[in-house]
Amino acid sequence: MSDTARLVVVCGLPGAGKTTVAEAVAERLDATLLRTDVVRKELFPEPAYTSDESRRTYEAVFDRADETLATGESVVLDGTFRRSRRRERARSLARGHDAPFRLLKVACDEAVAKARIRSREGDASDADVEVYDILREEFEPIDDPLVVDNSGDLDGTLARVRDLF
Repeated sequence: MSDTARLVVVCGLPGAGKTTVAEAVAERLDATLLRTDVVRKELFPEPAYTSDESRRTYEAVFDRADETLATGESVVLDGTFRRSRRRERARSLARGHDAPFRLLKVACDEAVAKARIRSREGDASDADVEVYDILREEFEPIDDPLVVDNSGDLDGTLARVRDLF
């Protein structure tokens, strides 16, 4: 654990490689990783992906992050965070703990992301190509994010994570 607990949000579209990046960041920071996909399945074993489910999922993630930050441990949140209000909620949560906050957007070429989605097996995410297209249209802009392009090889992506953290 570092001297200062911090909160990092790893966001982006399905198939971009958010979880891979979030796992690397969590390892670098010795932080707790909270994945919205996993929390959703804990709360809703057969999710319908309604607005209410999403709201309750993010609330549970924020509650867990709040509890973890209160212990002095860093937290990495992994989810699409397509709505700016959820990103702002995370920023506010960090501020409430005097914790440094970073918002990291994982970007990826659309064809690569869709190929990854099609090849997924045994992952907590249920997102398919149709969901990708919907979320791409709904993703609210981020002002000046840190960006990791995960279109290429994993070694390059992990090197970028090491540079940032």
